[in-house]
Amino acid sequence: MTDKGAQDLCPISRRNFCRRAASVVGAVAASAVPLRGMSQEEAGSKYIDIHVHLGQPWATREPLTADILLRWMDAHGISHAVVLPLISPEAWYYPITTEWVLKETKPHRDRLLPFCDIDPRTDYLRGYKGYLDTLRRYVDAGAVGFGEHKCGTAIDDPQNLELFRAVSELKLPVLFHMDNRRNTDRPGLPGLEKALQEAPGAKFIGHAQGWWASISGDVTADQMGIYPKTAVASGGAIDRLMEKYPNLYGDFSAGSGANSLQRDPAFGREFLIRRADRLLFGTDYLTPDQNIPQFALFDQFDLPPDVERKLYRENAERLLGLG
Repeated sequence: MTDKGAQDLCPISRRNFCRRAASVVGAVAASAVPLRGMSQEEAGSKYIDIHVHLGQPWATREPLTADILLRWMDAHGISHAVVLPLISPEAWYYPITTEWVLKETKPHRDRLLPFCDIDPRTDYLRGYKGYLDTLRRYVDAGAVGFGEHKCGTAIDDPQNLELFRAVSELKLPVLFHMDNRRNTDRPGLPGLEKALQEAPGAKFIGHAQGWWASISGDVTADQMGIYPKTAVASGGAIDRLMEKYPNLYGDFSAGSGANSLQRDPAFGREFLIRRADRLLFGTDYLTPDQNIPQFALFDQFDLPPDVERKLYRENAERLLGLG
């Protein structure tokens, strides 16, 4: 702020302060008008977010309620968001159950789209029939997809594959987290390829370090648990698998998604254009004070308008059956 600007603000009377405060509150309230009943153009709905969470109060962590999430979406031009449970013990500080996500999103299904999840290690659900019956109940209750699947097994563990076959039967999208602890795989992603072959009716959406590190052809096992900063080598598993399997997508949320493009911007731009039909905007928003790099991330690439539209909205609309 310039010196002149500081003089303009001071001194200020109590009456003027209250008037200014009231005007600010009014402006904030006006900017948070819900998108219901408004066209996409009127509401400025630039994005569909494929990856958000709701959160309960836990120790010192603040809650993230549906109302807080909707106000945040309004402020950032997000018309719809996929709300993901986190049920596995490796997934989060505490379980965010499918049942709770279904309950919290029920009044807002015009904008908040719940997914469901099952941990395949659950004794009383093991087996194709148990998984399929449970998934059908979740779908009947409003679930439109499966995930965030963040299970502490290999991606091609036999129980995981059996679960993916049940997901495939219902033709659900499945958003999976992959790193060196959850849904683990090896360089080249042979385990994921096996899952793609076993569950052709599921639309797999890759997320997290192990997935996005595999954008590079020289990825090592250790790099599948971190955020590599080196230039991307051609021949990465993501390109190879997307070329071969039409049911494979990528979710650009969180630090892993941002890093996959920022580590090599020249490659990143070419990748965004080459795979424009398979990439999805997401944030992994899970706490009210979170910094989200994704809103500014894509500006640096000067993408063609049709690529932006696919990435920001159209691919998600197609995948989720919106529109």
